[in-house]
Amino acid sequence: MSQKNLIIAFGGASPEHEVSVLTAMQVIAALDESDYTLTPLYITKSGNWLTGQKLLDLSNYKDLNELEASSTRCAFVKDEMGRTLLKEQEKQGLFTKPAAIPVYAVVTAFHGSDGENGSFQGTCEMFNIPYTGSGVLASSVGMNKVKAKQLCVANKIPVTDSLDFFEKNWEDDQATILKEAEMIGYPLIVKPCNLGSSIGVAKANSKDELIDAIETAFRYDAHLLVEEAIQPLMEINCSVLGSSTDCRASVCERPMGASEMLSFQDKYQSGGNAEKGMASADRIIPADISSELTEEIRELAVQTFKTFDASGVARLDFLVNADTKKVYFNEINTIPGSFSFYLWEKSELTFKALIEELVAVAIQNHQAKNGRVRSYQTNLLNEKAAKGIKGLKGLKK
Repeated sequence: MSQKNLIIAFGGASPEHEVSVLTAMQVIAALDESDYTLTPLYITKSGNWLTGQKLLDLSNYKDLNELEASSTRCAFVKDEMGRTLLKEQEKQGLFTKPAAIPVYAVVTAFHGSDGENGSFQGTCEMFNIPYTGSGVLASSVGMNKVKAKQLCVANKIPVTDSLDFFEKNWEDDQATILKEAEMIGYPLIVKPCNLGSSIGVAKANSKDELIDAIETAFRYDAHLLVEEAIQPLMEINCSVLGSSTDCRASVCERPMGASEMLSFQDKYQSGGNAEKGMASADRIIPADISSELTEEIRELAVQTFKTFDASGVARLDFLVNADTKKVYFNEINTIPGSFSFYLWEKSELTFKALIEELVAVAIQNHQAKNGRVRSYQTNLLNEKAAKGIKGLKGLKK
């Protein structure tokens, strides 16, 4: 395929919808003078797939309803040659056919819930197209904070003490859950299991605050995580780039917030530069920590990236006891805000070069997958068809 049509996929039904739009706009700006032809694939909050040139300009997102009305619905389809196309579903005029764009690769710029949790990645797998970032497994496990911690425990990656429960458990036996939480000890951190960007996250210093935090978090997710709060706390993040067999770590950062625990506002709206996404947050890069602690965290970041079978670029967030310097895994972001380009710029890699490497890894992973046997030649159905429906009775035993 001579023309390199790069699909920028973003939006989605997620509380982090707007953050995803910001990341996508940063990608589009970075690739403005690249060899790729850029095509937006914007998924609305209600789940509609849209494309169109207006979607490439951030200023058009001031009125989402008007933008949706002036954009064109689209979908992945297969042509007669077996290629995947992004095809418009509406004709633009009486004598105009809907555009059908061959897909070279997809840049996934989703954040949270649908899009980062493996669902969109599964769609790409079904259509056998290259896509940036982690696959279905790492995406889904990475989004689920409980399963992520369980995977870390199984692989001897240090995590904080915690408990998790569902809304039904809370309704049936609130007293037992509160008792188990208090055994961990205040202060406690309450988190929705399947969200990011600090949405729904709160710190509780008493039973009343804990109950309030739990009730608030249930507005976002039916599965919650309550874990010990490290004190005094220092947060250190590190990005990892590559594949699960060949990857490298960036410099570390120490994010700064208005309070000890970073909020959504700290991450995306500090300094009045919300259009810069995660790049607007206050941070110290490289992190002002010892070289020994830096290397420990970078090595742990690579180990964790490989444990999750991650790919592309991810940001690994760690909690550090500022006194003892003990490090704990906090979470993995398989599609980090702004693709953590601000960490790679400090590692002498431009945003454009970062995206180009992500696409290269996606193509490499896709070629490796398609180099394996993906079907099994058999005449099973022919045999069963000859025997009729009765011949199916002995198929499974």
